[in-house]
Amino acid sequence: MEDLKVLAFDTGGTVLDWHAGLTAAMAAWGTVRGIERDWHALANEHRRRSLRRMTNTIDPGFDIDDVHRDVLSELFDENGLGGSTEERQEIAEHWHRLDAWPDFAAALHRLRRHRICVSFTILSLSLIVDVSRRNGIDWDAVIPCEMLRVYKPHPDAYRRAAAFLDVEPHEILMVACHNFDLDAARSIGYRTAFVRRPDEWGTRRPTRSRTQPRHRHRGRRICGTRRPLWCLNADRLV
Repeated sequence: MEDLKVLAFDTGGTVLDWHAGLTAAMAAWGTVRGIERDWHALANEHRRRSLRRMTNTIDPGFDIDDVHRDVLSELFDENGLGGSTEERQEIAEHWHRLDAWPDFAAALHRLRRHRICVSFTILSLSLIVDVSRRNGIDWDAVIPCEMLRVYKPHPDAYRRAAAFLDVEPHEILMVACHNFDLDAARSIGYRTAFVRRPDEWGTRRPTRSRTQPRHRHRGRRICGTRRPLWCLNADRLV
């Protein structure tokens, strides 16, 4: 692994607990309004639609913050929830105040002693700045797809990220809890590491992402440490 120079982390899901944060924001709004809904299901549908709308786009003229706001309004309209434009905007902006998974910040600090660590994400730069400051996360760099003008999992996003970092694709380890992201990265030469986040979609998700054999670095010892990058049995970084 001596030629490995960069760890590139997917951020929404792999680093951030979006489900708990978005569910809490919706539920808090509903409590004030005296409205009860399945907020867990609405949060998951919000995420699904946002991903479908944002992924694979090329120079779209909008970013994920726009998508989060628009999708939230669609869901509120479809479910007869009401709410003012300002209230809906406030809920959508909760993405900027999400908590990271509790294992991540300290693990990243250790990993940065040995390798360049970057956020490589479809989330906006402003969102990553806000959540990183909130959670005490220090990156070497943030590479949002909005700056690349092409969104993962389009192959050009991975090529452009490598070019920005001035490294070859095989010198990057893509770390994610989503197989679609890892598959796309691997297709253009990245190495890949799967991290299991069993609660990413809450407790009601019918199926969960499982590592594929091709993402074989999931338990490997790297970065000169005596411990693996991901301790999958405990579902936490070590």
